[in-house]
Amino acid sequence: MSECTHDCSSCSQSCSDRTRPQSFLQPMNKLSNIKKVIGVVSGKGGVGKSLVTCLLASKARKAGLKVGILDADITGPSVPKSFGVTSHALQDDNGLLPTVTESGIKLMSINLLLEDVNAPVVWRGPVISGVIQQFWTDVTWGELDVLFVDMPPGTGDVALTVFQSLPVDGIVIVSTPQDLVKMIVNKAYNMAQMMNVPVLGLVENMSYFLCPDCGKRHSLFGASQIDATAAELNLPVLAKLPLDPANAALVDAGRVEDIEATELDEFIDALK
Repeated sequence: MSECTHDCSSCSQSCSDRTRPQSFLQPMNKLSNIKKVIGVVSGKGGVGKSLVTCLLASKARKAGLKVGILDADITGPSVPKSFGVTSHALQDDNGLLPTVTESGIKLMSINLLLEDVNAPVVWRGPVISGVIQQFWTDVTWGELDVLFVDMPPGTGDVALTVFQSLPVDGIVIVSTPQDLVKMIVNKAYNMAQMMNVPVLGLVENMSYFLCPDCGKRHSLFGASQIDATAAELNLPVLAKLPLDPANAALVDAGRVEDIEATELDEFIDALK
């Protein structure tokens, strides 16, 4: 048997190196030191995943953690607008520099690189996946306690790229109180299981509407099923967030950091 050159592409032997699971993890930027990477995912769009990402980052920053957001929702980026960030990302000899919010949260999003933020991103999956990898390898994130990754909805190419390319320590699954909530959560949960990524818990967005006049809770989208779903999967419910017009107005004004979201306090304490 000839000496091994460790080049599997030109070898027909079935040795231990070839059968060992291949790692697709990409190297972190040399000037970055990120302690934890947490993905925020959903099985479908329109559930408020980006809002939950922004709220988690804001709460973590207020708790004294060094925080960043990697906006992996390339075709539907909304994170910069939620924080009122309109400036473009800069670059130096070491790579791209994330834009920083008023409170000190570091952001990287495709909208920070486009000349026109209203221009559609009409790219195929491999190109989008390559951009996300560059957001990890080419962005100088510096010292971060936690990097939140705002994932696109669903379980397609981009989610696979994030799970394979980044050292994701866990994910938070976002859903709403609708009849198909179980299917939505199960899709995201099963993908995480396939990729050996821990699920930290569930967040139910738009869980209820609190009447400002009578103080009564109204289930606008039907009775919550998140507790039963979480019990079946042996997962904790991290928070049930209300549908609040005041919060929507703050997001539209680029002031997501002003939202209290006390429902997330316990999870943030656990992060600390």
